[in-house]
Amino acid sequence: MTGELTAALSAEYAAIFAYGPIGVHLTGAEQSAARAAEAAHRTLRDALVLALTGSGLPPAAAAYRLPEPVVDRAAALRVAISVEEKTAAVWRAALSATVDTQRRQALEALTGCAVRATRWRRFAKIDPITVAFPGKAPA
Repeated sequence: MTGELTAALSAEYAAIFAYGPIGVHLTGAEQSAARAAEAAHRTLRDALVLALTGSGLPPAAAAYRLPEPVVDRAAALRVAISVEEKTAAVWRAALSATVDTQRRQALEALTGCAVRATRWRRFAKIDPITVAFPGKAPA
């Protein structure tokens, strides 16, 4: 169980890192959504740090590799979608390895990632804006 939650913590650190460059290239409602997404990932990170205290927490890296350079609004939206999809995949994997409170946390995190990815697809005008199984690798 700890391995999947440790992976989720690493994914949350990476998501928080990504929203800095993402938010710089957005304005208005999109920038507000980026701030809210970063805050949601910080909340998840903090909960995981508490849950995993004493379990050998992975340290946050000084920097993370983004899926592409964030140079404009379009790239910011693509990276935001990618961040949420990758983080959803980690939380999806944690579902089968958790029980009770931690499973509920994993499900809520997966759902949050799916909702945020949908919001980013809507901003980017990508159709369809939803995916059938959030966090599942495409076939």
